[in-house]
Amino acid sequence: MTMAFESYNAAATGAVVLTVTHAGRDYPAWAQDRLALSMDRVRPLEDRYADVLVDMAITGGHRTLIARTPRLVIDLNRAETDFEARAVSGARNPASRPSHRARGGLGLVPERLGNVQLWRSRVSTADLAERVVATHRPWHTAVESALAEVALREGRAVLLDIHSMPTLTGTYPAQIVIGNRYGASADVLTTETAVELFRQTGLRVAVNVPYAGAYMLDRHAQPSRGISALQIEIDRALYLDSALDRPGHGVGMIQNLIAQLADVLDTSNRTASWPLAAE
Repeated sequence: MTMAFESYNAAATGAVVLTVTHAGRDYPAWAQDRLALSMDRVRPLEDRYADVLVDMAITGGHRTLIARTPRLVIDLNRAETDFEARAVSGARNPASRPSHRARGGLGLVPERLGNVQLWRSRVSTADLAERVVATHRPWHTAVESALAEVALREGRAVLLDIHSMPTLTGTYPAQIVIGNRYGASADVLTTETAVELFRQTGLRVAVNVPYAGAYMLDRHAQPSRGISALQIEIDRALYLDSALDRPGHGVGMIQNLIAQLADVLDTSNRTASWPLAAE
């Protein structure tokens, strides 16, 4: 059986824990038979090769968890109840509490891309429950345990949840989007440290727009207990090839920046006076 996720440097010291939630590409054999689309059509759901972006941080000794189960199978950045009842055979309210993302087709099990249905038939409640028990809960338990251990040892912990995004449009589109749930998941100093590190390389950086963070931050950030969390969205064009399919020439630069960010936040943890996040 394929591992749902992998953990690196579990015995590491330091205040930072990195996670990669949406880069899984270990597709089960049954997926192609049940899909209404070809596998190539659904791969945009992946944060394509975002897992390689933490390679340098892992080598540098930072604690890291990487999900290997694809988002297509179950989305680890959604709550267990974040699905539309009509999308799951046998489901009834109030078991489902869909967010706007789920209503748009991207819930706990992605249902559609835009107006295009992903699956030939609905997932059953039994199948969904099995995926939750096998993958979703163990992942979040592992993240929770890692942060609790770090906070107990260091007095503080910082979660960096690494994602990638399609190239944004507009007159001055951001290449990096840092989400902190509008101040609810991380203090100002942690956020500004991340913003400054990316900006000093010449990259265009936005905070919370258009990605403020989702369930990973909602569940695991506890600023009042010294656990901050940031979602880092990286333009895929910065590190993938021109086809946006394989790691390209920019991957080393992004790997270095992620490792630097982890290093800086870890060092800052020992020297700074940290405020609480905004309420």
